[in-house]
Amino acid sequence: MAAHRKPRQSPLSGHTARAAVTLALAGAATATAFDGTGHAEPRLTPAQVKAKVDQLFQEAEAATQKYDGAKDQADAAQRRLKSLQDQTARRQEQLNSARDALGATAAAQYRDGGIDPAWQLVLSSDPDRYLDDAAFAERAGDRQAAAVARVRGQLREIEQLRGAARVVLTGLRSRQAELKRQKATVDAELGEARRLLSGLSPEQRAAVTAAGAGAGTGADGTGRASRSASDGRAPLTQGDVTAPDSRAAAAVAYAYSKLGSPYVWGATGPDAFDCSGLAQAAYRSAGVSIPRTTYAQINAGRRVSRSELQPGDLVFFYSGTSHVGIYIGNGQMIHAPNPSAPVRVAPVDEMPFAGATRVA
Repeated sequence: MAAHRKPRQSPLSGHTARAAVTLALAGAATATAFDGTGHAEPRLTPAQVKAKVDQLFQEAEAATQKYDGAKDQADAAQRRLKSLQDQTARRQEQLNSARDALGATAAAQYRDGGIDPAWQLVLSSDPDRYLDDAAFAERAGDRQAAAVARVRGQLREIEQLRGAARVVLTGLRSRQAELKRQKATVDAELGEARRLLSGLSPEQRAAVTAAGAGAGTGADGTGRASRSASDGRAPLTQGDVTAPDSRAAAAVAYAYSKLGSPYVWGATGPDAFDCSGLAQAAYRSAGVSIPRTTYAQINAGRRVSRSELQPGDLVFFYSGTSHVGIYIGNGQMIHAPNPSAPVRVAPVDEMPFAGATRVA
């Protein structure tokens, strides 16, 4: 007779299995609650996206100005370092020539210096000629001493130049590290802005980027066929603008010529700009040199109040003066807004006004 054995039960069968599954699900839910995963991020409304994108663009603009300033300083340090290296090379060539001359003199003295001067006088077939030669040799010795002193001076100069170059190189590396940090900040903020915008429909995205980017431009990029999103006024054409002097007129004309150009952070033209790059390029075209960053540009001339604004004045925005435009009159300016919009005409009151400068 076959033996009757009690069937083996799976350790996770029946009620036990159901209880284990329940516990596992509960544990998973608890873990999810603690680590924050598993919950879909709430979808932002277009208005919320606009507010967040505007904030990111403003923060990126501030970081861009810091990047521009660090790059300006790095470029200056690079030029200074190149100048010091060139000076050191020239001094080294002069030192090598002087050393060669001293070496030749020393070799000649070694060949001729084995006889005491008194015996040379006794043995000379022409004592008068010898005495003349001795006086010449004494003068030559003085010249040699002067040559040695010059070589020592050249050595000191070269060491000083090399020391200055080391200091400049240290500063340059610091500026380059700052450039890297600010670039990472800008890239991160612009990347987040692009991510938020990509979640909108094309129509919503167009509305969000147009509303905060300044007055719209017409199909030809001139701004003639559109109205300001903020105040409904038609953008001024170049023919409507009367600048107070030739330099301001040239700067305004340049800004008009760049309408429709893309915003590229760190760019100073001629085909793309950031906000301070456009201001600098506009005044460069007028023969006027102004600093690279908004923080320095606001001090590039005489401060003027908002009620005193004239075409060509530089207008600044936000508490940190991180944005700049070129005033053209009738409450409007030309500026490079941000990566979502090209150079365009916009109302001055679309951003928090921080001050204005009339370029000296």
